[in-house]
Formats: sequence, structure tokens, C-alpha cells
Amino acid sequence: MSPALPHGLPPGRILSGPMPVWVSDEFPDDVGQLWSRLRYGQASSGLVPLLVRPDVIGSPLGLDRVDSVCLHEVLPAAFAAYRRARLPFWTAPRTVPTPDDVEPWPHDPGPPYAKWPGFAPAVQSESPATAPASQAAALLDEVTGPEPAYRLALVRARRAADALAALGWTADAPLALLCALLRSWEERFGAQLVAVSGSEVHLAVARPPVSAEHARLLAVEHVLTTAHNIVDDPPTPFPEYAERLVGRTHWSFWWD
Repeated sequence: MSPALPHGLPPGRILSGPMPVWVSDEFPDDVGQLWSRLRYGQASSGLVPLLVRPDVIGSPLGLDRVDSVCLHEVLPAAFAAYRRARLPFWTAPRTVPTPDDVEPWPHDPGPPYAKWPGFAPAVQSESPATAPASQAAALLDEVTGPEPAYRLALVRARRAADALAALGWTADAPLALLCALLRSWEERFGAQLVAVSGSEVHLAVARPPVSAEHARLLAVEHVLTTAHNIVDDPPTPFPEYAERLVGRTHWSFWWD
């Protein structure tokens, strides 16, 4: 990392390794304002601001691995495999025994598509494809809580969508595919990676889906990340998950 760090940073240090990363010593009190300033200065600094947990940094994934992911080829095949595996449960649901004080798991009819339905259309906007500072600040408050374990980090990357690869994020997720999807969501929805923990990623979304069908198409893309919180944990019927995406400016994903 270049020694020319932005001015006005809180106390912190550069973690040495394959991809040096600057990390604050503590969680900044003014993180929302600071994050926004750093985000808008990213084009000149080449440094992506993120909230991270200190244990998320591993060996960087080469961007050639991300570049090689052709979503137009990968996602139709992934959806076909997902549908084959899930169809018996969608069409002939089994009753799962639960304790008397626990609600039975709801039946999930699955996505209403027999084959890959295509990408959710981009939401057009005259504004830049970046999450407004107010959305990011609200997300920061939501994910960090009163006693945050996150730290502010500066990651050298061309765009926020590539920061996970630069960090070498170590969660049990298909990292190259996820980064390719983040790039696409960044372009279509103004989705920006904001926070990363050992198993979770959080995005602030400037231009979320605006209709039920739009959200259903996007929900299929979310399912194919393999994240466990998408319809599986807690058990959530696909139509219900998709409905929640309409107008939603915070997307989160986690893997066991």
C-alpha cells in the first residue's frame, strides 16, 4: 500500500502481507461521516473503505479468477442444478417435526421459473452508481451495534466489488462468483460493499428493485450465491424473501 494515506484518519496501522491493508486501532466514533468522505475520495486514492473484522484477511484472490467468471454461462447452469436438487421439496413438501412451542417450518414453493429467468434489469438513475451517504450510515449503525467489533479498513482495489478478492476473504463462499455478482449488482443497482465479517457481507443499495417481478428475478441471483440466510436459515419461502427485496437498501449474506 502506498504510504500516502488520506488525511484525517484515526489511529491505525498497516497490516503487512500479500496485500497490505490499513486498519484502524478502534472503531471510529464518526464512522459514518468518515466512511462517506473516504468513499467519495476512492477514485483518487485507489483505496476502498470497508468495515471489517480483523480475522477476515487471508490470501488475495487474483482478479483474473473473477474476470474469468462469465455470469451468463455460470448462473443458468447453477440455477438448473439448484432446481433439480430442490424440486422434490417444492412439489412434495415433507412435514418436519418441531417442538410444541416452535412454529412448523413454512412450505417453500421455490422460484416460479422452470429455467433460468435471466438477470434482474438494472434500475436506471441519473445519479452515480454509489450508495448515498445516508443509506451507508444507516447500514453502519445497523450492523455494528452498540459495541462494535468492526474496524475501519482501507483496501487497495479498483472498485468496492473487488475488495473481497483483495482481502482474500476466508468465508465458506464461492468467492470468485460472489465478486463477479458484486460487480454486476454495483452496475445494475448501485450496490456497494460496506461491511465484512468472518461469515457475513453487507451491501448498501442505492437503486433497489421497484416491483414484485423485478425482486423475484433478483432473489434468484441471491439464492445462487449459496448464502445460508437466503431462504434456508431461518427457513423462508422464496416468495416471501423476494417480496422483502422491493425497495430494500440493505442486502446481507452469511455463510456457515
